[in-house]
Amino acid sequence: MLLNRYIYHITSLLLLLTHLGYSQGKLADYKRAISLDTLFRNKTYNDPYSIKWLPEQKIFWYINPVKGGHEYMIVNAETQNQQLAFDHEKVAEKLTELLGRPFEAKNLDLKDFQIDAKQSAITYTIDSASIRTDLNSDTYATDIAEIKVEKKRDRRYWGAGRDETDLEFVNSPDDNWKAYIEEYNVYVEHLKTGKKTQLSYDGTAGCFYSSYIQWSPDSKKLMAYKYTPSEDSKIYFVESSPAHQLQPVLHTRDYLKPGDMVAQKSPQLFLVDEMKHVEIDDAGIQDQFSLGSIRWKEDSKAFTFEYNQRGHQNYKVIEVDEKGVSRTLIHEHSDTFIDYSGKKFRHDVENAKEIIWASERDGWNHLYLFDSETGAVKNQITIGEWVVRDVVHVDDETREIIFTASGMNKGQDPYFIHYYKIGFDGKNLVKLTKEDGNHQAWFSEDYSMFVDKYSKIDEPSTTVLRNSKNGKIEMELQKADISDLLKTGWKAPEVFTNKARDNKTDIWGIIVRPTNFDPNKTYPVIEYIYAGPHSSFVPKDFRPYLWSMHSIAELGFIVVQLDGMGTSNRSKAFHDVCYQNLKDAGFPDRKLWIKAAAKKYPYMDAENVGIFGTSAGGQSSTGALVFNSDFYDVAVSSCGCHDNRMDKIWWNEQWMGKIGPHYAASSNVVNAHQMQGNLMLILGEVDDNVDPASTMQLADALIKANKEFELVVIPGYNHTSGGEYGERKRKDFFVKHLLHVDPPTWNLIYEDKKLEK
Repeated sequence: MLLNRYIYHITSLLLLLTHLGYSQGKLADYKRAISLDTLFRNKTYNDPYSIKWLPEQKIFWYINPVKGGHEYMIVNAETQNQQLAFDHEKVAEKLTELLGRPFEAKNLDLKDFQIDAKQSAITYTIDSASIRTDLNSDTYATDIAEIKVEKKRDRRYWGAGRDETDLEFVNSPDDNWKAYIEEYNVYVEHLKTGKKTQLSYDGTAGCFYSSYIQWSPDSKKLMAYKYTPSEDSKIYFVESSPAHQLQPVLHTRDYLKPGDMVAQKSPQLFLVDEMKHVEIDDAGIQDQFSLGSIRWKEDSKAFTFEYNQRGHQNYKVIEVDEKGVSRTLIHEHSDTFIDYSGKKFRHDVENAKEIIWASERDGWNHLYLFDSETGAVKNQITIGEWVVRDVVHVDDETREIIFTASGMNKGQDPYFIHYYKIGFDGKNLVKLTKEDGNHQAWFSEDYSMFVDKYSKIDEPSTTVLRNSKNGKIEMELQKADISDLLKTGWKAPEVFTNKARDNKTDIWGIIVRPTNFDPNKTYPVIEYIYAGPHSSFVPKDFRPYLWSMHSIAELGFIVVQLDGMGTSNRSKAFHDVCYQNLKDAGFPDRKLWIKAAAKKYPYMDAENVGIFGTSAGGQSSTGALVFNSDFYDVAVSSCGCHDNRMDKIWWNEQWMGKIGPHYAASSNVVNAHQMQGNLMLILGEVDDNVDPASTMQLADALIKANKEFELVVIPGYNHTSGGEYGERKRKDFFVKHLLHVDPPTWNLIYEDKKLEK
């Protein structure tokens, strides 16, 4: 007994002595932390945004931040003339006169800004007014053209999708016929004679014909599909404190979850000349997750559709000919998953029997040219240990593709996006951008020129005009200036790499330090996590302020972010780590990365590690304490999906496949009894993205397992990290449990009073 007490006191003393070295998380640190957003804002100049080309012209405009505000610039790409798009002083004067309040020339906030084709007028909105200014008028005549009605935000629905009965009729291309649905079946009416004919007789209330009918180009055939609706699955939540009434409001959303029955479609062919229904065998398209992209071929001899089998391991492009015979043109198969929601690309080449198709069949996302008659691969267009990220433009006449890719440039960050051009035959690859950095481009309407803006997280942007023939720089537009930002004490995040669990793949991330960083101090480490397999998440562009990361670091922490295995935009093998195993979340790579950083920088305390995240990051941050408490000590998790059976169907079945025991194995709820450390859960009570019940079920499981945790429910909030209040709670939780300091009261922070010692 005495020995145990002795050990307890010695342990407590050692812990106290360790954390006395921090001397962080005090009032002054809090005040700096909440000021950073304002402090760093508007101190990066000549960093263009809102770049837009005028239709059918080699002219574009953009907004350029300058000291004291911003300017609207216009550029003639052919003459390489760059100037102000209009007289800012005149517009400010006109708006002051028209709206009765002062406007400053360098701070014109012109929403929905447009320049007309002749550059004779500009239109924009201010508040709810739509305004037009005549640039050809000496007086800059300015008028309010109309009142713009603000649209309400659309609510999210994760359910049945569109109403398959809402089209009244569909006219044939030659305008001789209209097709429509009556009593669940397909009818046609000849528009000149008024004669009506019923084409189908097998539609029922439970399996009816959709009103989304598609005519063949020659108006002699039509495709209509029988539709079996999805399961009626909903989520419910209570808005406790509505603005318009005292009593709470019950909300509901259509919301399909993994395992729910999804809609099934059965395409059918109708020959209008013969008034004949040609039934199509649906044996090869059973167990659908989705069936869509239905389109007729130009010669009207066949139509194609895309079929995604439940489980996302088989994806097909299927053709149906005018006799109702179907055959598979393209068949994608994977033993894990096909990333249909992030990497699918299809282009049917005009006037050619070819399809350009994206596939990861060789282990990397690449483009292939298929023969649309035989379904055979004519050639692989792109190839190599790098990733096609997006197809920008396909020119069927020149048979060239403009696309983006990452990982092709050795020695650069493999996530950096670059622009390329290549022929359909896979030859004549042209690098349109070469500079080390992450590139973003805006192309002219004819794709002959483009504005290229590139930067790194630690290097401000350069913006240039290039030609699309060879990527040659025709004109330098702007080079960002951060001299005023540096005067604030801003420090660029550091890019850091370390080998993954396989000891060969590089894991890329960033390290954020406080402005008053002192290498002689010791800093606990906090990781910001978002490990959703649908993308990669570490920022690559220059950003003066990283949400939450900078402000949390300012309290006395080192904050990191990295993309571990299981995220996208690397090889297929890298991505497959997440398959049926979302609890992995790259944690083996994350632990190695943080330990390696701490070895290089001894001031990083890898024995005292926190983590926070939202949504999928909420699931992962809780998972850090449920499955990885050997390394992580403190977690703040916002609106997490804590059991993938409780979240929306498309996202979870994409990576987890069909329902099985692996769902429970990855569940924070099922495994809540394993949780160790200090956990805070933040929840918006009216979250219609992730079912709020998921967090409440986790809370219930933790309570039943006698686990201590904190639950913060924010009235009226949707899918959220917590807003300002949640940010306060998050900061305080880390300061208390990682720095072992009692946070100052927030009224002192906001009122700028000194904390009494």
